[in-house]
Amino acid sequence: MPPTIVLVHGAFAESASWNRVAQRLHAAGHPVVAAANPLRGVAEDAVAISDLIRTIDGPVVLVGHSYGGSVISNVAADAGDIIALVYVGAFAPEPGESCIELSLRFPGSTLGDALAPIPHEDGSADLVIAHDRFHEQFCADLPAAEAGLMAATQRPVAQAALEEQAGSDPLWRRAPTYFVIGTEDRNIPAALQRSLAERANAQRTVEIPGASHAVAFSHPDETADLVLEAARVRAAA
Repeated sequence: MPPTIVLVHGAFAESASWNRVAQRLHAAGHPVVAAANPLRGVAEDAVAISDLIRTIDGPVVLVGHSYGGSVISNVAADAGDIIALVYVGAFAPEPGESCIELSLRFPGSTLGDALAPIPHEDGSADLVIAHDRFHEQFCADLPAAEAGLMAATQRPVAQAALEEQAGSDPLWRRAPTYFVIGTEDRNIPAALQRSLAERANAQRTVEIPGASHAVAFSHPDETADLVLEAARVRAAA
């Protein structure tokens, strides 16, 4: 049974952001699920993805983009037969680390200045990337028309989700990891991603020169190739 690939989008995106990668994984014979990440909080979102995985028979490769990396890191170890984790321009936090704290650990992120809050009556807020900043901030290596569509369809993330600390038992300590890094990522500095990959003892790290934070969209071949490599991990073992 070929592993099912579960694709988990991050903040300011939605499940269709994986379309180009999903097409390639389907063509290679893998079942694919592009999960609808709630973007409400690391623990809450990890529960939602864990529940989804429990409905899948056979091995699973978890793939997370951006904030989605924090979510897959906190998926329950007993949710299913999870054989590998792939981080695509993503966070892979230690216990107690938050996305905001990590993004500021190395210079290079300009995300804070590009954000626009959506305040709620209870005092909380969601965050989006301002439409006039989206292209430059999120996907500078894509044509303007594609960037405009991505800006229009982005899903807000709860501010509290980006501030929430990761749980005590990250899944990357239990499963082989793989990392895709865009060298021109303006949300999560490439230097941080390299340090996370090293800390997680990544099996392989692929750096794509000039790639933006939307690396899976702008470079679907390289991204899908690494996911397929991760899916072969058990056969290789």
